[in-house]
Amino acid sequence: MKRFSPTAEGFRLMFRRPTVGLAEVSWRWSLGFEFTFLATVSSLEFLDTLPVTNGDIFLVKTRQPFLIAQAISHILRGSAPRAVLAALAICAAMAIAWTFVGSFGRAATLNSLLGAIRSRFSPDQPATPPRSRLRTLLGLNFLRIGTLFAAAVGCIGALLLAHLVSPDRDPSPGSAFAIFALVLLLISAAAVMLNWFLSLASMFACTVQADTFTALAEAVSLCRDRFGAVMAVSSWFGLAHLVAFFVASSAVGVPLGLAGLLPPAVVIGGVVLVTLLYFAIADFLYIGRLAAYLAIVEMPPMPEPVPLPPTPEAPPRVDQDELILSDVPMLPASLPS
Repeated sequence: MKRFSPTAEGFRLMFRRPTVGLAEVSWRWSLGFEFTFLATVSSLEFLDTLPVTNGDIFLVKTRQPFLIAQAISHILRGSAPRAVLAALAICAAMAIAWTFVGSFGRAATLNSLLGAIRSRFSPDQPATPPRSRLRTLLGLNFLRIGTLFAAAVGCIGALLLAHLVSPDRDPSPGSAFAIFALVLLLISAAAVMLNWFLSLASMFACTVQADTFTALAEAVSLCRDRFGAVMAVSSWFGLAHLVAFFVASSAVGVPLGLAGLLPPAVVIGGVVLVTLLYFAIADFLYIGRLAAYLAIVEMPPMPEPVPLPPTPEAPPRVDQDELILSDVPMLPASLPS
């Protein structure tokens, strides 16, 4: 039987099925544009509520950093509650939108990828269009939102812990920063790992029609049973993502380096274009990695080797030191009596 490479299958589907990558880009970018629109409108409305006096305008026109800071401080005084409420409203709206739009978008991409992989591995079997369990995807996305919320609460707790280590009467900024950085690192690592497992578990909403917690259990079992294959796929696609990031970072430096020669609109447009291209490549790589994980799950098992027939026993070897008949000396003929 031909042996398949899950990583190669992921890259192959990423290039052979560009429509799946475009579908991933479309639903992700729709949420990104929605967030940008809400943030822009909310910021303009927030700025419109700020009281600006003639004295503040005079201090800003002086172009002195200290006086400008005083004017901004006076303008923003008492506006923190409104800013916090606006941020919470935007986050709640985006969380709800991402839960539903992400579930429908992931169901569409999973169905397409799984159908392509099954037709690749089993071309003789009749193709049945796979269907994802939408309730499972909604539950997994809800857990991902909960993970992000828990991480945000943990970051606030890290700040409070750092403040307890360095009180006002006995400040210790070095210890406070070290504790805050360590706790923040642990929280980030736990959030990233849990988010990765939740993302991996979404496959089993399509492959075995599992519910939310069964899909999580299947993801853990996959990592335990096929750890080498999962790590190989993650490493290769992570390396490709890292290369794309470095290339995009270098490309962004081109319009920034020509900032003194080009109009500001051209520079900003070049930076935005490179950033959008990087995001599109990252989405395509995510689709390829998801296809590789599906290939690990759907790959047919290798047949067990057929045992060889028993070899006949070799004839016993002759001992070279043992005397045989030809080695016995002839006895002399007996004399007549």
